[in-house]
Amino acid sequence: MSWNILAAGIYIIILVLVCLRIVFETQSTSKTLAYLLFSIFIPVIGLGFYLTFGINYWGKKKYNKKSAADEKILDHLKKSIVQYEKVIISSADAAKEENAELSAMLLKDLGSPLTCGNSVELFINGEEKFPALMKAIAEATHHIHLEYYIYEYDETGTALVELLIKKALEGVQVRFIYDDFGSPSIKNKTERRMQKTGIEIYPFHKIRFYFLANRLNYRNHRKIVVIDGHTAFVGGINVSDKYVNKTNAATTKKLFWRDTHVKIDGPAVYYLQYLFMSDWNFSCGCPLEPEDAFFSRAPASAQNNYVQVAASGPDSLLPSILYSILQAIYLAKEEILITTPYFIPGDSIMDALCVAALSGLSVKLLVPGICDSKLVNAASKSNYNQLLHAGVEIYLYQKGFVHAKTMVTDGKLSVVGTANMDYRSFELNFEVNAIIYDTAFGSKLRKVFFEDCKHAEQIDKNMWLSRPVYKQLPEKIARLFSPVL
Repeated sequence: MSWNILAAGIYIIILVLVCLRIVFETQSTSKTLAYLLFSIFIPVIGLGFYLTFGINYWGKKKYNKKSAADEKILDHLKKSIVQYEKVIISSADAAKEENAELSAMLLKDLGSPLTCGNSVELFINGEEKFPALMKAIAEATHHIHLEYYIYEYDETGTALVELLIKKALEGVQVRFIYDDFGSPSIKNKTERRMQKTGIEIYPFHKIRFYFLANRLNYRNHRKIVVIDGHTAFVGGINVSDKYVNKTNAATTKKLFWRDTHVKIDGPAVYYLQYLFMSDWNFSCGCPLEPEDAFFSRAPASAQNNYVQVAASGPDSLLPSILYSILQAIYLAKEEILITTPYFIPGDSIMDALCVAALSGLSVKLLVPGICDSKLVNAASKSNYNQLLHAGVEIYLYQKGFVHAKTMVTDGKLSVVGTANMDYRSFELNFEVNAIIYDTAFGSKLRKVFFEDCKHAEQIDKNMWLSRPVYKQLPEKIARLFSPVL
């Protein structure tokens, strides 16, 4: 009996100490409450969860070193931008002018400039992206930089590896970063084969022991390819066969995968190059020094798109992507169209969307009707009541799984990137979004949104709000854990 009392006493002391740590070190109030509830009301498991996933054992110190090292590359970026175009923001453009506060915020916060003279191409799904990516890589003459969260060594991944090996043997510099958690199919054998041909390949946050992997919480969720310093690909599409929707008999039962990506040619690529180089220097022991060849001039383009890049991660002082989305919502005057696979946005975006809808703006949200996580799906649904009350229209995509992360406001401002509308993307993951200030591109992405809605079911407000308690209760419970999902 005495041993039981002693064990209980030790556990209570540990619980109190952990709760004090949660209060002192967790900045988000909602996340603090979630960790406290989990630790107190789910004995042992709750404590284990927080100690494994809730603490950044690497500490801010390591990320601060990364930020300091990034400054050197950022200085070179600024010089390249100035050399490229003395007067970047000279011409009158409605999309740019109406969102001037957003571009100013990103410049002040991240040092990310608003660039003109870009050509932007929109890709819907892997069947459009991968042929364009392969073509661009095949035409590379100096370097190819790749950074992916998920890289599967399947038909698509194998074809890309073979092309990279071919380019490396031709003398092109090839550097590749992959997330160690998201890309388990990249084995040592694959790495060694690539390295023998001259390809430099490193994992981001090498995971030694998965069961102790606190770093699972700090994933590199970016999908960036930079070619010859002037062409880049960015968006939601990883390297995997599942992103390619084939129509032959062997794949008719495969889940349709709906995603969005863009190709950018022009000076906006410079900031994506800066991000890659920063992540590269963080991942390996051979730092990449900035040089002019990494920020080269793109061929002349008939397009003149204004493009800016928003990025954030554990090394960011502020949640820059969250702020950029909030500012875009605040600046909208007529319409907000959002597509996201995971919708657990937190109070700030919930409030902004509700205020926009109540103010008379048309606010539409497209989310999966078929979801790959029941818990995340339940937590997402817990937000719908508030949005529907405010007048937001919610559409559940039925054709397959919608994985795109896009936003269009007033048909003029477009966001395409890697960040989901959830806590993980805003606070824990390394993410990147491309922001396009262009009416023609916005009109195109807006059209895609409404095409997707044809394959979706709109939630009926009255029916949804009148659902029985037993259906809403699991969603309310899941919402309690939203900050840690």
